[in-house]
Amino acid sequence: MSKESRDWLEKAARLDYIRPEDVPEIDLYMDQITTFMESQLAVTKRTEEDKIMTKTMINNYTKNKLLPPPIKKKYTKDHLYLLIFVYYFKSIMSIADIQKLLGPMAEYFFGNHTEEEGENGALHTLDHIYKEIFDLEHDYYYEVKENIEKLQKRAEDTFPELSGEEGDFLRKFSYITLLCYDIYVRKQMIETMIDDMFGKPEQKKKEKKEK
Repeated sequence: MSKESRDWLEKAARLDYIRPEDVPEIDLYMDQITTFMESQLAVTKRTEEDKIMTKTMINNYTKNKLLPPPIKKKYTKDHLYLLIFVYYFKSIMSIADIQKLLGPMAEYFFGNHTEEEGENGALHTLDHIYKEIFDLEHDYYYEVKENIEKLQKRAEDTFPELSGEEGDFLRKFSYITLLCYDIYVRKQMIETMIDDMFGKPEQKKKEKKEK
């Protein structure tokens, strides 16, 4: 693997979730929330001008029911967990799909801080859920890295008859195309799963009309 590709992967390795132990235990005001998200996720920004999360974004998430409203103008630890999920989901999923996924999360687990075991032995708190998913994502990174390395190797083997700038451009183009196809397939799978879980958008509209 070229040094350039290793640098790309090294940058990707830093795009990690906020560590569970770094999430504040105290409730925060809006300004404190945006400052926290900015400081924790600054490395994920493409340019310095990009904003991780703004007041307008958070207000819109509340309006679209991705996030429960603040309690006396303050946001709890559970609010932060949901906002972190929104931040990562929004680059892949529509707002409507995120709402479908996070709606049940808020309904079943938001504000539940009693770690009582349910029938399946799971702890019904967003704190526990976030930690579990963080560990899952952290461990899975190495599998993703290995897969990306394989795609990069395939791209390097394309257009062997070309050298110089033209060959270098086409091999990078091939690499980007393979990565896009990988994302496309996974995105299609995510949308299919969400439709199976909650019904397709057009199906919901049809059911409303029939009522």
